[in-house]
Amino acid sequence: MSLVSPRTRLATLSALTALGAFVSAGTATAAAPQLNGSWAPFDRCPVDAPAMLAADGLDRSTQCVSSSSAGGSIRLGNTTVVTGRTNLQIGVIQNADGTNTVVPPPAGSLIADSATVPGGLLGLMCPSDIPFITDICRQLSDANLNKITATVESVGTPSEFDQIAGVLTDMPIVRIPVRIHLQNPFLGSNCYIGTKSNPIVLRPSNLTSPDFSVERYDGDGSPNEEGDMSRLNILGSTQVDRTFAVPGASGCGLGLGLVNGAVNLKTGLPAASGRNSITLDNTQTYLTGLYAPGVVAPDAGKVFSRNWHSAVK
Repeated sequence: MSLVSPRTRLATLSALTALGAFVSAGTATAAAPQLNGSWAPFDRCPVDAPAMLAADGLDRSTQCVSSSSAGGSIRLGNTTVVTGRTNLQIGVIQNADGTNTVVPPPAGSLIADSATVPGGLLGLMCPSDIPFITDICRQLSDANLNKITATVESVGTPSEFDQIAGVLTDMPIVRIPVRIHLQNPFLGSNCYIGTKSNPIVLRPSNLTSPDFSVERYDGDGSPNEEGDMSRLNILGSTQVDRTFAVPGASGCGLGLGLVNGAVNLKTGLPAASGRNSITLDNTQTYLTGLYAPGVVAPDAGKVFSRNWHSAVK
């Protein structure tokens, strides 16, 4: 016998639908500035973070890193989703002893387009012999109610950045903690795969060798073979990671976890390392910094920030 009355199920479903309509409206976010010339890929670099400004150019020097992919795919357990554009940006403080510290942008290091989960809710959890799930399945003739979007979100500061690995193959370039936000009216606003305390940890590496070049430019981004800025261009590689584990879904169903089990059953979660993968096609990676930071010591961080701001259109 069901432990949930028909009236309670109907009320809960109505609440989920109303909440989903609110969630789908989204929230406005501030647009990143447009930067001139060679600064263009670094529109979210945290040049004004206190640690970046404090870099002296001798013991510590600052860099911006930007890596984008127009598309790819991610496989979690039994489910593969075609992804859209992703953009990773970080500030990096290079220390004289060869170590480095990653500084994230205020809004998070990774921004990704939402992707559509194949089959939507029908494919994810229907049919089902769970009464609550069965009630949801009966309402999914509406394509908008069936659609699920998945968005990869940053949930912490990247670490273990390896600049050399960026130009080689089969070496992890950076460690990126993320979670995946599943959105649908019936899932509520807090349905995630991975959490802040138990994230999915990506360590992408180059599967194919990138093209590599170096350029110089002025502080405002204008090309100049003798400019005080330099940029590394690391272009065209396919990046992959097949090593990460994926925890089960949580918070799905009005934040109460009412459909966590159905999501996990169909997707095969949690999934251990080796059952998951991510592929980023045709990555475009750029790294920039002062060409000779020691020349402007102890104010290298401040000069670096001032140059970035001078390039804002």
